[in-house]
Amino acid sequence: MERDTVTEQAADSFEDWLRTRVPPRGLRGKAAAVLEILLSQPRRASFESAAELAHVAGVNVATVTRTAQALGFAGWPALQQELRARYLSSLSAGQVAAEHRGTGSPSSRSLRRDLDSLALLNRRFDERVLLTIAEAVAAAGRTVIVADGSYAAVGLALAHNARLAGYPVTAVTNGDAELANAVAALGAGDVLVAISFWRLYESTVLAANVARAQGVRVFALTDAASPALAEAAEEVVMVPAEGEAFFPSLTAGMAVAQALVTQLAAVDPARTGASIEAAEAMWTRFGLLHRRPATPNHPS
Repeated sequence: MERDTVTEQAADSFEDWLRTRVPPRGLRGKAAAVLEILLSQPRRASFESAAELAHVAGVNVATVTRTAQALGFAGWPALQQELRARYLSSLSAGQVAAEHRGTGSPSSRSLRRDLDSLALLNRRFDERVLLTIAEAVAAAGRTVIVADGSYAAVGLALAHNARLAGYPVTAVTNGDAELANAVAALGAGDVLVAISFWRLYESTVLAANVARAQGVRVFALTDAASPALAEAAEEVVMVPAEGEAFFPSLTAGMAVAQALVTQLAAVDPARTGASIEAAEAMWTRFGLLHRRPATPNHPS
């Protein structure tokens, strides 16, 4: 399956993405003025408040909110999250780091950023989407999680806990050859979960598209899905991933992985319970744990 990467990257630009959100009849009057600011000043739109943006556009805050809604978002905060994710994805690692230089302790800023991201994630949380993914994984013959680079941490945690819950889930995190072999083995009735943030890994986007063409159910966890990834995925979970340094934060991604595996464990409690008991018995047999649970005959 071949794809025109140059054409896709052009279609994935900040401006092209934003214009695809405009209603067929377009935006008029004051809403058009807001859109022009978003298109011509992406950095300002990515970081300033609705009140500041309204002042620049010569409109009121309500107009900014209505414009965001006309573009398909619940309001300005939801639109700005994706605007900022897409703006940052257009920058190099050094440029991203420069955007986040500020006063005070870098570690404190990082913790505050993660707390804000978790609060945003909680406000936008859609239980229906995670339930759909959990039920798909529970019904699948096999599930492959694709997560490369630092994002592998999210994929590995999700796969490990899903296996503990009793489901055949593997994470592919190292090398295109392994990924190609894993995707080749997938077919109808299987699931692929693509996890990638910031500028996205091309191999992850390709894997999602190839899998979808093979009849695999595809889901994505990302901060700003490219058209190529969004079109391949049945559901896209938008995860705030902005960090304070030159790399994305994985905190919200880990929270989503934890929520997803908790939902998965609730799909078939008997299956998960039996799997956990079997694992516990094997941990004891191998003497893996420093502390062991108390038993009636062997109190701790």
